[in-house]
Amino acid sequence: MILLFLENFKISLSSVFANKTRSLLTALGIIIGVLSVTLMGTLISGLDKSFEGSMSMLGRDILYVSRYEWFSDMEWWEVRNRPRMLPDYVDKIKKRSKYALAVAPVMQRGASLSYKDKKTRTEIFGTNEEYMETISSDIQIGRFFTRSEDRSGSRVTVIGDGIREAFFGDLDPLGQYIKIDDIKFRVIGVLEKQGKFLGLFSVDKQAILPFGAYKRIFSRRGWMRLSVKVPSEKLEEGLDEVTSIMRHIRGLKPNKESDFAINQTKAFEKQYTTLKIAIGGTGLFITLLSLIVGGIGIMNIMFVSVKERTREIGVRKAIGATSGMIMSQFLMEAVTICLFAGSIGILLAYVFSFVINMFFPSTLPLGLSIAAMLMSLIVGVVSGLIPSYRAAKLDPIDSLRYE
Repeated sequence: MILLFLENFKISLSSVFANKTRSLLTALGIIIGVLSVTLMGTLISGLDKSFEGSMSMLGRDILYVSRYEWFSDMEWWEVRNRPRMLPDYVDKIKKRSKYALAVAPVMQRGASLSYKDKKTRTEIFGTNEEYMETISSDIQIGRFFTRSEDRSGSRVTVIGDGIREAFFGDLDPLGQYIKIDDIKFRVIGVLEKQGKFLGLFSVDKQAILPFGAYKRIFSRRGWMRLSVKVPSEKLEEGLDEVTSIMRHIRGLKPNKESDFAINQTKAFEKQYTTLKIAIGGTGLFITLLSLIVGGIGIMNIMFVSVKERTREIGVRKAIGATSGMIMSQFLMEAVTICLFAGSIGILLAYVFSFVINMFFPSTLPLGLSIAAMLMSLIVGVVSGLIPSYRAAKLDPIDSLRYE
């Protein structure tokens, strides 16, 4: 049995390499199909890793209280007329909530940062001393500002690792003064490197200021939200409680809709799932289309091969080859073409994944490569089955007379 398999494989290889151009063109549909499914898997795998990292930045146990929903179909004027978040909400939530572990007001705006002759434009944040409990990052160098520094409005700042690298390089940034919109702030800490959010933009270029200093200097510019950390195992209870507290603070009657939004990472997860389904569906459609076209091409070329080798089939049957041997020979040829096509498709996918990874995080899972090869094998068997059966059923006498 093994010897027969090896003999059929040897004949298949010789047949494929005897018609290199024809075999390559025949396999092109399979190559495109395998390349499509592997690149789709590579992209989704990279998206998954990037998404998980980004969601850990936001924190799944953080409630973001704001005027705006992250994803909403509401009219802009409806949201625009909502009351703004106020700083005194922080103390009210902390006093009334039993689930809130930390509450941080966060004001944000764009600003120009400079150090000596170096300049950049980025986002600055004004917040309190509990802010570090509401983010996943930690302090890499130095410290975060204290409650007294916040209340006194001290002009100190904690910068992101991207700002440190751009302004100071290998120098120690602690104690140095940078200008934020031409106002001096002393650097007291540096956040650890976090990378890009969803692989799109860096979150390392930021500066965090005490809320007191931010209100005094930038209070009329920017917008505000509240970040509320709750126990991860009590997320739903915490959400209900904060919603109730906010409605009480705003003086809303039971029949009135909430004039605020409490956002969670679930909103991103829902949008991401929709995006992933769209990418996967498109890739699957292209893959199936390519494989069907490729399978038809292989079936067609196998019919041609059977016709060209009709006399050879007659000779083999005359010297004792059974119908099963003939069928397995031609089936092996179809499978060999598909396996070569699958190998080329996976090789191209690995090359493209390295190129894509330079611009967007991507990895090609080993399981997907194996699945793609199995898919090529199945296409080879299906597309080669009918031509092989026809070859096996040829009459040896008629085949020997064939010119």
